[in-house]
Amino acid sequence: MRILSITAGAAGMYCGSCARDNGLAVELLARGHDVTLLPLYTPTTTDEQNVAVPRVLFGGISIYLQQYVPLFRSTPRFLDRLWDSPRIIQAFASRSLSTDPRLLGDMTVSMLQGREGVLRKEFDKLIDWLADEPTPDIVNLPNTLLIGLAGPIRERLQRPICCTLQGEDLFLEGLIEPYRRRALDLIRREVKNVDQFLAVSDFYVPVMSKLLGVERDRVAVVPLGINLTGYTARQPADDVFRVGYFARLAPEKGLHQLAEAYRLLRQRTGEAPIRLEVAGYLGAAHQGYLNDVRQALEAAGLGGEFTYHGAVDRAGKLAFLGSLDVLSVPATYDEPKGMFLLEAMARGVPVVQPRRGAFTEIVDKTRGGLLVRPDDPAALADGIYTLWNDRALRARLASDGFSGVREHYSIARSTDRQVAVYEQAIARTSGLGSDPMFTGRTTA
Repeated sequence: MRILSITAGAAGMYCGSCARDNGLAVELLARGHDVTLLPLYTPTTTDEQNVAVPRVLFGGISIYLQQYVPLFRSTPRFLDRLWDSPRIIQAFASRSLSTDPRLLGDMTVSMLQGREGVLRKEFDKLIDWLADEPTPDIVNLPNTLLIGLAGPIRERLQRPICCTLQGEDLFLEGLIEPYRRRALDLIRREVKNVDQFLAVSDFYVPVMSKLLGVERDRVAVVPLGINLTGYTARQPADDVFRVGYFARLAPEKGLHQLAEAYRLLRQRTGEAPIRLEVAGYLGAAHQGYLNDVRQALEAAGLGGEFTYHGAVDRAGKLAFLGSLDVLSVPATYDEPKGMFLLEAMARGVPVVQPRRGAFTEIVDKTRGGLLVRPDDPAALADGIYTLWNDRALRARLASDGFSGVREHYSIARSTDRQVAVYEQAIARTSGLGSDPMFTGRTTA
């Protein structure tokens, strides 16, 4: 197949959705498919081979200028090329381009308005770019925040449009009114231009079906998958029990709850050598949050047992995960993905997670961890204590998780599902499909 896959850059940070989009593209290319991975807003940042094309449409600087300074809505394109350069965008991305939904309501609405909004020039650039490219067999959008692209692309290409669902409900919830309601109305208006929605977990199907107002059988499931190269089973280096956190540092990811659980844990473990190890992207807006977590641990006399390792590359990630005895990312919302769980278990690290969102199905399928009550640091501490106290259980969960990820969540398995959904969508829209609607629900 010839596939146009659009992906959304995340202002210089490692992003789970970007990693998923890129990982699928890498595997599809390896299988001989012709894939164009097109970044919007900013270049994407991944920790493995990045196969995105070396240009950015809807450049973050351009859309900001056009949103707030009407003059830039009519500037000639040769001027736009100056600030649409991926190198220029990247230079400003981490310092100036926010991903905070509280600050992006107007631009979110403008993107969803399509050619009817103030970003008409950017939509025209996209259509002109498509005219110069080979026509794809199918197009995939990375989330419903970009569903405003579906209509113009469909009109230009006359090809089926898919739209992945991978966590945008959290962003929409973060929008302030009236932007949240307006954005939802615009998204629901555009669902008619999408032939197939793709959810990243079974959990997310009813969530997004209700939010979008679409039938559940319009949503196929393409489960997460990771490239398992380098994910060997960890070998403990010493007797220190290391509790780990590996995710973006932000309140909704729950590091503060893990820190409180760690404090409770240490009340039960005496002088045993234990540490709390943390890694992940930290935006400037959340530096104070990390400081608060650190200060709470210091107040409990545990500051010396805490280390923040920063954002790590792929080699650093594999080394970090390999140093852990248990991982926990106690998110305070219903997370639809959980890539960090797969990465930890793929290294033979058991997990302790709140029983919510996609965490439940991942742990149930892989058998690689324990599930506890959500939003309850005491329950989280109990789960971690259980693994600290029971080496045999820890070893069994580590082994089961290591095997379970390979059985259910490899990038090869995920790509198999993606290809099947694409083929059905192409067949159906060309009048060759035998099924009235491909549901694509996974049973494995």
